[in-house]
Amino acid sequence: MKQKNKLKKILIIGPAWVGDMVMAQSLFKYLASEHTIIDVLAPAWSNPLLARMPEVRKTILMPLEHGQFNLKKRYQLGKSLRIDAYDECLILPNSFKSALIPFFAKIPKRVGWSRELRQCILTDARKLDKKTYPLMIERFIALAYKANEPLNKPYPRPELVVTQKGIEQALLKQGIALTTNNIIVMCPGAEFGSSKRWPEMHYASVANQLLSQGNVIWLMGSQNDHEITTKINQQTQNRCINLAGKTSLGEAIDLMSLASSVISNDSGLMHIAAALNKPLVAIYGSSDPSFTPPLGQKVAIMRENLPCSPCFKRICPLGHLNCLKQLAPSKVLTALTQLNEVTAK
Repeated sequence: MKQKNKLKKILIIGPAWVGDMVMAQSLFKYLASEHTIIDVLAPAWSNPLLARMPEVRKTILMPLEHGQFNLKKRYQLGKSLRIDAYDECLILPNSFKSALIPFFAKIPKRVGWSRELRQCILTDARKLDKKTYPLMIERFIALAYKANEPLNKPYPRPELVVTQKGIEQALLKQGIALTTNNIIVMCPGAEFGSSKRWPEMHYASVANQLLSQGNVIWLMGSQNDHEITTKINQQTQNRCINLAGKTSLGEAIDLMSLASSVISNDSGLMHIAAALNKPLVAIYGSSDPSFTPPLGQKVAIMRENLPCSPCFKRICPLGHLNCLKQLAPSKVLTALTQLNEVTAK
């Protein structure tokens, strides 16, 4: 009898940011099409996100905090992974320490970009040509190809899978009764820094206009965004539902799946909205949509093309934040209207 081909087992060292992990699903989907088993070593916060990616078999929780070195723990974890007998490891972060665990795990093929002098612990260290791979997802996907091999297009898009049970549980926990399908989610935070946050008064202006049209507004974000969402809500006479800091990441994903559209800064939630294929108005300030664009099919990217932008700084180095302040609420409202008109066709 002809023996069936053995499935290749691949370990992915996942990125440390929500948006990057969403974009990494493009890589997972490509690998899944190649009949591979995919496990992802990632921070604990990412578990509910990865659980909504059917391509991933399991998540291995990283026991260390972001930026923590702890050589002993990395060795112990790597040694414990030897039993899994992975054929290959793709290392998405660029740090030296991120390559240590697969090295200690003795995975025979360890692929990553040549950064931080880690060539000595990779078996396939690639030199990154940013012009060849301008997009972050290209830099992820390219690691699954042979060096310098052209990438097949179109690239797989991230697609998060939610369940009705998960949605119902999230609604019940938040005490939300659905009375309309006109739910617009706003994500006014950004973990990276203030240079990616559209001003609160602009969000409030848009929210007031949308509320007057009979829409329901949900404000979403982490606990770090609660102060911002509270200020926005106050400017709407508290007519929004403020969910910032009240949901887990999994619950935020499930609730966002109910949105009729989303308005968001360049953030992890922006990429989640795109992966849920929601009509999305994405607002960019210090970052660059030509590097990390939302990968949905219904996206309007808003940015002011100022000479100082993108600067990629956490705080505006010039102190004026004009790249965001000069983006008028009327422009965002027009973009949202046009996006919904196209989607309705």
